[in-house]
Amino acid sequence: MTDFALNRVLPGRESITVYATGAKSGDTVPVWINGTTVSVRCARDITPATNDVLLLQRSGLYWVATSRLGTAAVAPPIGNVTPPDPKPSVTTGRSTFGPVETRSYRSSGPYGVGWRTDNDDVYQGQYGGNGLHAGCAFYGNSVLSLGGATVTAAWIQVRRHNGGGITAAQGTTLWLVTEKFKPGGAPTRGASTGGPSLAWGQSATFGIPASWAQSMANGTAGGLAIYTASGSPYVIMDGRGAYGPSFTLIVDWSR
Repeated sequence: MTDFALNRVLPGRESITVYATGAKSGDTVPVWINGTTVSVRCARDITPATNDVLLLQRSGLYWVATSRLGTAAVAPPIGNVTPPDPKPSVTTGRSTFGPVETRSYRSSGPYGVGWRTDNDDVYQGQYGGNGLHAGCAFYGNSVLSLGGATVTAAWIQVRRHNGGGITAAQGTTLWLVTEKFKPGGAPTRGASTGGPSLAWGQSATFGIPASWAQSMANGTAGGLAIYTASGSPYVIMDGRGAYGPSFTLIVDWSR
């Protein structure tokens, strides 16, 4: 009589059921086992498809899919679903850019038209008919280093000159300038907004539109100016020669 006790399934040799994660290719089929997709050998006479339930049996070193169970493919088990793409990591930072030059352009008056060479202060308006000014700060190509980043906030550091115009706080009009470097002629002004209002000798860190710094990062703008067509109020901001941080641009960004 045959002793069926010798036919007991050894530990580790038990049959298991799995889900196919793809169709049979050659003599293998991809299956989901313990949270991982692996390829196993496949019996010649079955053609598994995605989400078929398969019976696996151990043969030596290999698992072999020997048959398909059930009457049709089924929904994948929990965990056998392709996870969504992870959210991309976001890097944030703060960058500081000093202007390559501060200078004022005089568009009228007895002293001639052009860029002032006697100092690098930043003038707005005119005093006593001596010429209408647009005071500028140019940032060169430095802000282009933020290309591809999204600007979330921006500021400039300014200090009013201790002299020129009324002693008390006087408002300015701030402009976005196209040029990155001082042009031969007048600066090209674009958008405008209310600028810093300071008394003699007073300094401030003043918020500017984030979109302006974004334009500089994108290469479509390159500087800032203070200007009023009426010539009043007359205001002088210290240039880099008198105040090192003059018109330093501070930018918060993410990418």
